[in-house]
Amino acid sequence: MRRRGFTLVEVLVAISIIMLLTAIGLPCLSRSKQQGLGVVCLSNLRQMVIAADIYATDNDSFYPLAGVMDFSDLSRQREWDYFKVFENGSLKDCRGGFLWQGKSLPQIHQCPVFRGSSNSAGDPYTGYNYNASYIGGFITKVNGMKLGNNSSKITSVRKPSRCAMFGDGEFALGANKYMRSPSAGRLDKDFGNSNRYAGTQGYRHLGKTNVGYCDGSARTVRELYTETKSKELIEEYNRDNKNKVGFLSPDNRAYDIK
Repeated sequence: MRRRGFTLVEVLVAISIIMLLTAIGLPCLSRSKQQGLGVVCLSNLRQMVIAADIYATDNDSFYPLAGVMDFSDLSRQREWDYFKVFENGSLKDCRGGFLWQGKSLPQIHQCPVFRGSSNSAGDPYTGYNYNASYIGGFITKVNGMKLGNNSSKITSVRKPSRCAMFGDGEFALGANKYMRSPSAGRLDKDFGNSNRYAGTQGYRHLGKTNVGYCDGSARTVRELYTETKSKELIEEYNRDNKNKVGFLSPDNRAYDIK
């Protein structure tokens, strides 16, 4: 008995069907991967919020400082995420910052979706920022004197489920580790209103951004606002880039401890 094989037309039809199914399936797989990375990001932020609560428990209810600048020793940088030591311009040592009480160097500081660089030299991982307008204070040491503001206390946050503590930081020069509210906050009045864009959030998770809140939760936020005196700079960035940046609220309500 003579066996009949596939004709060229049948082979081409089969190949066409396979290619069509692949074209349909790949975007779904890509979206699923992005959603999975978003879940990892939320887990990172939640661990950071828990670490901040532990720090406050050990430090008279004060949240970690956003940073300390000591003009007597500029080779040492002490910030909420890292303690770094430089020697002749090169990174000599790096360990966990105030958030981790100097005990570890966790890789959770790297947002799994962020592919840019940090705008702070020597950071091994990057992508997240810390509310420096209302939560984390900044201290400057000059000739033995301490200037600036201490961090807020955990007990002073009246609506912890609405107050952002950590989030996806992003702008033109990379991930800024200091989250800023649209207008000057209680702890960063000296920062002014003209350059608030430096502390915007990156909406890089399928058009949304992830936020860790003072109540210990981490949630995905869709709402994006550009209201600021530097609105033009933000909108120009958003026109030129796939991932948008902006603020979590049109005013300071998403950042304020009140």
